[in-house]
Amino acid sequence: MAGSPAAPCIVETLFLDAGGVLVHPNWQRVSDTLARHGVVVLPGALAAADVRARWQLDLPENARATSDDARNARYFDAVREFGAVPASDAADAAFAELRRYHAEHNLYEWVPPDVVPALTRLRSLGTRLVMVSNANGTLHAHMQRLGLATHFDLMLDSQCEGVEKPDPELFRRALARCGAAAETTVHVGDLYYVDVAGARAAGIEAWLFDAGGLYRGVDCPRVTTLAELGDRMQALVAASGAAAT
Repeated sequence: MAGSPAAPCIVETLFLDAGGVLVHPNWQRVSDTLARHGVVVLPGALAAADVRARWQLDLPENARATSDDARNARYFDAVREFGAVPASDAADAAFAELRRYHAEHNLYEWVPPDVVPALTRLRSLGTRLVMVSNANGTLHAHMQRLGLATHFDLMLDSQCEGVEKPDPELFRRALARCGAAAETTVHVGDLYYVDVAGARAAGIEAWLFDAGGLYRGVDCPRVTTLAELGDRMQALVAASGAAAT
């Protein structure tokens, strides 16, 4: 894996992952769907399982050897395991229903209350915002539905592009289309071997969004909240302004 690019003195463009950073699975919908099939699992248990499932599946072999659809299937299997969803035909039927919903509408539809204020703050710093997501072809319509699209200058959906992270080509396309330079761009995502490795391969500095605090000791900067991301970006903007005077 390529070494980390030098941290930029000036950040003009911020690439953001979608799932796991800005939007999350609607665990209430998952719980309700399971309940309709006679399986009782609380949304909180599923949300707690989410953090463990993402961390367990963030492996180099999963990042490069499988498609995003395959990773998602493994991820939801892990959520079922860690969320103590009993194996049964009823649970299988519920998750089949959820997969159909995800294919049409996208299950990553919970927007935490800190997302819009954070995006507004980042835009107020003069930062170009670009969404770079391994998605299923619904990203643009989905972000319109959630009211997040207007915060971004550009959004790239891997399925529409025919290439997905960690392939650096997706990052290169994002740079070219928004007119950004790699040396003044930072990417923030929640998976080390997908987001950090992919951005670095494109010559972009990468920060890991580690809300669960599970990645201590990794060789890249970490942020645990969007507020912390805003603080870090504001400090960089202030430092670059001071250096220019």
